[in-house]
Parts: sequence; structure tokens; C-alpha cells
Amino acid sequence: MYIVKRLIGMLLTIWIIATLTFIVMKFIPGDPFASDADVFPEEVLENLRAAYNLDKPVPVQYILYMKDLITLDLGTSIVSDTRSVNQIIGSGMAASATVGLLAMAIALFFGILLGVVAAINHNKVIDYMSMIIAIIGISIPNFLLAPLLIKIFAVDLHLLPVASWGSWKHAILPALALSTTPLAVVARYTRSSMLDVLNQNYMKTADAKGLSTYKIVFEHGIRNAILPVITFIGPLFVSLITGTFVIEKIFAIPGIGRYFVDSIFNRDYPVIMGTTVFYSVLLVVILFLIDVSYRFIDPRIKLTSKEG
Repeated sequence: MYIVKRLIGMLLTIWIIATLTFIVMKFIPGDPFASDADVFPEEVLENLRAAYNLDKPVPVQYILYMKDLITLDLGTSIVSDTRSVNQIIGSGMAASATVGLLAMAIALFFGILLGVVAAINHNKVIDYMSMIIAIIGISIPNFLLAPLLIKIFAVDLHLLPVASWGSWKHAILPALALSTTPLAVVARYTRSSMLDVLNQNYMKTADAKGLSTYKIVFEHGIRNAILPVITFIGPLFVSLITGTFVIEKIFAIPGIGRYFVDSIFNRDYPVIMGTTVFYSVLLVVILFLIDVSYRFIDPRIKLTSKEG
């Protein structure tokens, strides 16, 4: 029953977001074909508006828009009328997901490791050094870190390629630039949660029984300390795999983030609405999966409305 309610809530959330996106687009002043007024005669512009249903009343446009969403048809780009929004998202998603997943893997692995090491060595030099690294990671914006990485690893050392997209090597530098902030946040979350877990009675009992630090931490501690981190991972995961425009622009990555921002400047309404809805669907699905995953990480959590 809990899962059914969550699924209904997901559909309702997606409908609200899609509706709000449509309304916002209608309130934006201007015409997506206004820049072509000096190029094409009025008859051609009217035909273009008719092709995108912009000549119809707003309620009719909304009904057609929702009908297309139900059939998973996000429309056709106004700027590139030979490509559908589905094709644009599909082509851009591959590059964005490659960089985002690699950045997430780096952030999770080193962030959790750094947080656990800091918690085990609480108030020691390693703890202070770990938190200094985390603070630096949060403080340095990725658009400043990216040129520095390019200078060191591409220009000076000639180890990694930039300004192009092809093999997996092209994803390393942008992934590193993207991973620093989430790595630092994951480290701080993990450290705080791990400190709380280490002070629990069952952890002290395990220590009193003579279990090794490795067994206590990795078999008993991390499983409970990871729950707050998982809550943070959901939205971060979606934001990383759907692309970050600044990083994609710096490294010339043909990702979804670049398409989205370009569509805003070009008033490409179908792409704006399509990518927004796609992002929203991805986000609510990931959050739903995270809620369900709690039950497998900690069997004490029940997926019922009464027990939370």
C-alpha cells in the first residue's frame, strides 16, 4: 500500500510540475519566432506557429501538451526542427550521464572514505586534515577548478584530452571538476553520522568484545551511518547525470545541460518544457527508489504509512 501511495504521489507531482512549466512558458513575454520576423514573411511565421500549436487558445495548447506527455512525445525543437526533444535529450543524456556517474563514483568513494577515516580519528590530526580538505572542496567553485585541471593535466602534463568528446578519457577531467563539492559534502555527512553511530551502545559492546576496528566500522557502523548520506545522494545524483552547463561548456561536452541553457536563450519552448519534465521525472523516480532502498539497508525500517 505504501508503494502504491508513493506511485500516485509521483504521478501527481509530475503533473503539477508539467502544468507549472507550461504556465511559466505562457507568461514569458515574446514570441519564439520573433527573431525571424525580418527573415520570413508573415505567412511563413503563421504556418510555423500553427505547426507548434501556438495559434490555438491556451487551454487547447495545454490539452495537446498533456496528451503528448502521456504518449511520451516531448515535441519537436523550434531551433532544430529536424530533431525531436526526445532525440535531443537522448543524445545529450549519454554524455552528461557518463560524466555525472563518474563524478558521483569519485564523490561517494572518496567522500565516504574520508568521512569514515575522520570519524575514527576524531579530534586527531587526520580528522582535522580531512575536514580541511572537505572545506576546500566546498569553497572552490568547479568553474575555477576546471581551468586549473586543464592547465595541469592537459596543457602541462599532456595526460588527458580536453575541448572534445569521444573516449572515456574525455570524461575524467570534467568528472573531477564536478566531484569536488559533492565529495566534500558526503565526507561531512559521513563523518557526522559515523560519529553518532560510534557512540551507540551496540558499537561500544562490539568494541568491548574485542572485535577489530575494521569489523566494527565496515560491518556494523557504515550500514547505519550511510542512511543520511543516501538522502543527500538522490537530488545530487540527478543533478550530476543531467549535466552541469558550466562544466559542459568549458570542456565542450555535448550534454543535456548545454542544450537546456541554449534553449532558454533561443526561446525553444518544447526543449525547455521537455528537459524540465524529464529532470522532474528522473528526480521523483530516484527519490522513490531511495525511499525503498532504506528497507534493504536497514531492515528495521518498514515501508508502511503507520511505521514511516
